[in-house]
Amino acid sequence: MRAAAATPLLLALLATALPLSPAASAAPAADATPAKSIADVTRNLQSQPGFIDVWRDTGKGRVLLSVATLEQPFLLVSSLPYALGSNDVGLDRAQPGEMRMVHFEKHGARLFLVQENTNYVANSADRDERAAVRESFSNSVLWSGDILASDKDRHLVDFSGFLLADRHGIAARLAGTKQGAYAIDPARSAVLAAEAKAFPDNVELEALLTFAGPGQAEFVKQVGADPASLSMRQRISMVRLPAADAWRPRAYHPYSGGFDASYFDFATPLSSSIDVHWQVRHKLEKTDPSAAVSTVKKPIVYYVDRGAPEPVRSALIEGASWWAKAFEKAGFKDAYRVELLPEGVDALDIRYNVITWVHRATRGWSYGNALTDPRTGQILRGAVTLGSQRVRQDILIAEALLAPYGKSSGSDKQKLAEQMALARLRQLAAHEVGHTLGFAHNFAASRMGNGSVMDYPHPILKLNAQGEVDISNAYGVGVGPWDDYIVKYIYGDFGGGAQEQAALARLRAEAGAAGMLYSSDQDDRTPGASHPDGLLWDFGPDTLKTWDQLGAVRQRALQTFSPDVLPDARQIGELEARLVPVYLLQRYQGEAVARLIGGGDFDYTSAGDVKAGIARAGVKATPPEVQRQALNRLTDSLRAEYLALPANVLDILTPPAAGHERNREYFATRMDSVFDAFSIAEAAAGHAASFLLDAGRINRVAWQHARDSKQPGVQEVLAQTLQKTWKRDAVPSSVIGGEAVQLASNWVVADSLLRLLDGGQLHPQVAAEVRQSVRELAQWLQKNPGKGVTADSRRQAAEHISAYLSDPRTVKLRPAPTAPPGAPI
Repeated sequence: MRAAAATPLLLALLATALPLSPAASAAPAADATPAKSIADVTRNLQSQPGFIDVWRDTGKGRVLLSVATLEQPFLLVSSLPYALGSNDVGLDRAQPGEMRMVHFEKHGARLFLVQENTNYVANSADRDERAAVRESFSNSVLWSGDILASDKDRHLVDFSGFLLADRHGIAARLAGTKQGAYAIDPARSAVLAAEAKAFPDNVELEALLTFAGPGQAEFVKQVGADPASLSMRQRISMVRLPAADAWRPRAYHPYSGGFDASYFDFATPLSSSIDVHWQVRHKLEKTDPSAAVSTVKKPIVYYVDRGAPEPVRSALIEGASWWAKAFEKAGFKDAYRVELLPEGVDALDIRYNVITWVHRATRGWSYGNALTDPRTGQILRGAVTLGSQRVRQDILIAEALLAPYGKSSGSDKQKLAEQMALARLRQLAAHEVGHTLGFAHNFAASRMGNGSVMDYPHPILKLNAQGEVDISNAYGVGVGPWDDYIVKYIYGDFGGGAQEQAALARLRAEAGAAGMLYSSDQDDRTPGASHPDGLLWDFGPDTLKTWDQLGAVRQRALQTFSPDVLPDARQIGELEARLVPVYLLQRYQGEAVARLIGGGDFDYTSAGDVKAGIARAGVKATPPEVQRQALNRLTDSLRAEYLALPANVLDILTPPAAGHERNREYFATRMDSVFDAFSIAEAAAGHAASFLLDAGRINRVAWQHARDSKQPGVQEVLAQTLQKTWKRDAVPSSVIGGEAVQLASNWVVADSLLRLLDGGQLHPQVAAEVRQSVRELAQWLQKNPGKGVTADSRRQAAEHISAYLSDPRTVKLRPAPTAPPGAPI
């Protein structure tokens, strides 16, 4: 069909609706204002020349940037000079954000800031090949602004709009932690123009951001001056990219013990993987590459926050300095050091590696961030955050174990408590700095004693010859053999190419032959994790021996628990908070014992190392006799003899005094303000049951037994669990409140079994075994009613289980009991 001819009226309408083409547009009027130069716009403004020239307009509260290079990538990262102060929300002082690679583009009369998609690249000399990948995946425009003036290829923009936006994700973090919907209030936010700084390789810009929100949630109410109005500062750092040809990246290996930077490279040969991984590390170059040990062109220097008080400051410097010996063993002399941050230096300046002492309302995690070049893994800055209240928790644990405040105790025990806390702080400083050097956790290093500062260390506790708790050597000193290995592997200079790869293979072989085990976060943090060596907060080469050792310490500490665990000035209600780490002293070793049940260890390695005999493939199951010993110990912790408190503890526990209140460091109570002996037993039993009756563990037990009938099966695990709880003999009368405590544990086990069935994570055939065991339990309870309160619980439990098995939808399952936080210790 032919198109209809345009009528005169339609042509007239089009002429009014559409802009004229440039060729047809009218010429500018003769008296039009000529375009301003950058000098015109910036007259009377303070100049900050640097990587990107900055002008401070303090009168109007603006920051202007003069952009000279377009399409040239650089790095951009946010951080928080002033923060929220809540460990639970996680917006900490000096916290860095995500490192992004960005560039400026010009479109018309505007500049655009574009984030490049560094996940998908083509590292090719062919321009078209690179373009094909770039055009296949989306970039992100982060900001645009009008060009205020131009001088040839240099363009001036007001960057204030970018600075006043939430670039750190503060609102998202508040929402994600259920603190409510917060948004920036522009009227109460401002660009801090006087804080703007420019240097040859970086620009530092800052803004005050005020977030308005409901102010009703727990964590913001805890820390906010006005929880409906949260004011923080946001730093934006713009950083010149390192020269690509001045850095030789090292291929990442799973057994390196380090982190990796990765992306998909579509320009790799067809026989190679497009999934490329580089070792994350600082740039470290010898002044004499041919020398076995040499000084370096530029040492790695870390600076400790001036806000850290003594004796904390000295402990941080000492602990963080431990890495110097490992670098020297790797061939680098005077290559690493730690100093106090010079007075007046901006601690958030991207050029400085800083260890920041951070205060929060509650104790919480410390962490280390390595800010890296996404193209190569080169670390550009190390940023360590150390929570100030953790050291106080170590003192609390030591005091609860030693009871040092009695009339006959003397000052030696008090000094021991502080020494233990400072020893832990040294180790913590080394640990978090290790992350910023590119090193990952190794939770298997505790099998080698003080094998690595990159493990999570439990204090090494024992009884001395007099039967007293001994904490004199609670934490190790210095880095361990694993740490020497990872420094040499990740930083050692081996010449590159095939020579380098051969040297690295030899290092891996030597480490494996020395028995250096490696297991990290992805395999060690879930309740059902299988690796029997990858354990957080454990110690010693033998899990069962350490369990017994800690059990003896726990028993002694409970027997001697008294008001002497508190300084005289503390309110007596705090006794209960001091009881928590003593009563739950074996909580982490209990997880270690559970790992042996359905346990299996394996190596992080490569196919080449397996073929070369350096490492092995597959998962090796824990021997059956070890699994049964572990099962026996873990189920014993569900018995009243383990869970009940002695009279000397029960008789002194007092509610918090006026002006004080219970918090998360206390056990839960359903008895108003009074200590609840039921809740404490439920918390401990629930902790053991959460590991023992985890779906992943039960599935593994079923498979291991199916493959090898000598291994314990699901029925054996459940039978022993029930034999120690619901089906046990009467509790001895010497156990105070023994029958009631045992019933509390029994109900935790029953509820855990039903949640195990209800979770939907068991394989059908495994669920059938569990269901049958639970059905048989209900039948046993009906046939063995018992007497008194035991009879009441058995009858109710039988009805509860039967109702669930008949129709799960009709039964509301109780949640797992909670324990006060243990980690971080």
